[in-house]
Amino acid sequence: MQEEFDIIVIGSGLGGLECGVMLSREGMGVCIVEQAAVPGGCLQSFRRRGHSIDTGMHYVGSMQQGGIMRRYFDYFGIGDSLEIRPLDEAFDIVSPGGAGEFAYMHGYDEFRRHLTSLFPREAAGIARYCDKIREIGDSIGVEVHRSGRLSSGGVKYLGASAAEFIGECVADPLLRSVLAGTNPLYGGVRERSPLYHHAMINHSNIEGACRFAGGTQHIADALAARIREHGGTILTGCRASALHTEGRRITGVELADGRILRAKSVISAIHPAATFGLIGPTPVLRPAFRDRMAAMPGTYGLFSVYLLLRPQSFPYINRNLYYYAEGGDVWDTLFDTEAMRPKMVLFSAQPPCADPAWSEVVTLMAPIATDIWSAWSGSAPGRRPEAYTALKTAVAEHLTDFVCERLPGLRAAIEQTYAATPLTYRHYTGIPHGAAYGLQKDCRNVMATCIPVRTKFENLLLTGQNLTVHGAIGVTLSAAATCAELLGTEYLAKKIGDA
Repeated sequence: MQEEFDIIVIGSGLGGLECGVMLSREGMGVCIVEQAAVPGGCLQSFRRRGHSIDTGMHYVGSMQQGGIMRRYFDYFGIGDSLEIRPLDEAFDIVSPGGAGEFAYMHGYDEFRRHLTSLFPREAAGIARYCDKIREIGDSIGVEVHRSGRLSSGGVKYLGASAAEFIGECVADPLLRSVLAGTNPLYGGVRERSPLYHHAMINHSNIEGACRFAGGTQHIADALAARIREHGGTILTGCRASALHTEGRRITGVELADGRILRAKSVISAIHPAATFGLIGPTPVLRPAFRDRMAAMPGTYGLFSVYLLLRPQSFPYINRNLYYYAEGGDVWDTLFDTEAMRPKMVLFSAQPPCADPAWSEVVTLMAPIATDIWSAWSGSAPGRRPEAYTALKTAVAEHLTDFVCERLPGLRAAIEQTYAATPLTYRHYTGIPHGAAYGLQKDCRNVMATCIPVRTKFENLLLTGQNLTVHGAIGVTLSAAATCAELLGTEYLAKKIGDA
């Protein structure tokens, strides 16, 4: 096997695969190293009873024609190979603690019109909110890329608070809850979450939220196919065990089986702490730096319940439902393990494969603390202790009960239930503690919680959601920023913008 490449990418999640496509299509010899049996990371699906079940990316925004995510997918050469299913005009429904159901509408005009009809006294504040969210979202739009830039400066809002901005725009407590109601999409924390994250995620969904028929594994498979078509190599079942160094250069990537791969540059798409943990003692990385990387807090985890439904037993819901407990705070979302009570649950149905009118697979997701699972962190899937299994089963039952109370008919439709904890997520992604969105960003201390692409090693670059923004949009922007270090920002941005 070839053991020398232009680029080695460690990790084949969305960011690693996107880097692989961008660089291989420019003629670089790319090798992606992935410890799992299949590429994909959070894009991976698993099969049960003939159904493909998504594990991470449940819907994506800016996928309409002319949207920036659709433009990236077209640039990657996969846009036409995916079956994209747009969500309803009312794509998200937020239900803040029994106060009613409030829709997020596609398109800013409809989004503003609908909320203004419900909160007429807040018309000016709603308009101000929409204008700012759109301004920040457009800072990474197609026209910005066509001008030779990946961003036009929206990142300055990493230092602004999402919760404070919403509070400055509107006074009505219920409307504040509605506008903050999708914060679990970015690991929302009232005191910390940046306006930039809130704006990027919500802007992309208002522009054009969609799901992918057949599962998100198709995205990973399509990206992997493009890499191979461009002459790239993907090694699965191969864990990177060490990075060899000489001065300020990475000289080789050692695999767990003892092989050493060499490349001009290395891109790490895994967690920064795990990346630097692969590097042995060197004066380039001081102990204080290693300690800081290891101590950086992660976001909360997500507990997922996967419901397989009986054929033609429950209608397909082509929108996402954000349910909050009565009397709760939409920024206080973590499952209460003492009272065994959910504070919020997100309901999301996968596009059906058989009859489009009927749901086949439904996912319930709830934010949950990662530390409550730490007692079992040394165990492996399939061999977890009985206490772990008991807690996992109990949480799954409470989440299911919570949603079934709000959706009559769902319980009778359930044929089989599966569940995943943050430890499950950690097993498949390698993210410490199973933090759902990697490192926790803090608008109060931007420099300490945002990781740069470049490292202290001149040929080691980082990519992924740990750098700046969470989610598919953030990972994709991060991949472009990483590849721009090798290809040139103006060159790459224009190619994407003109795709």
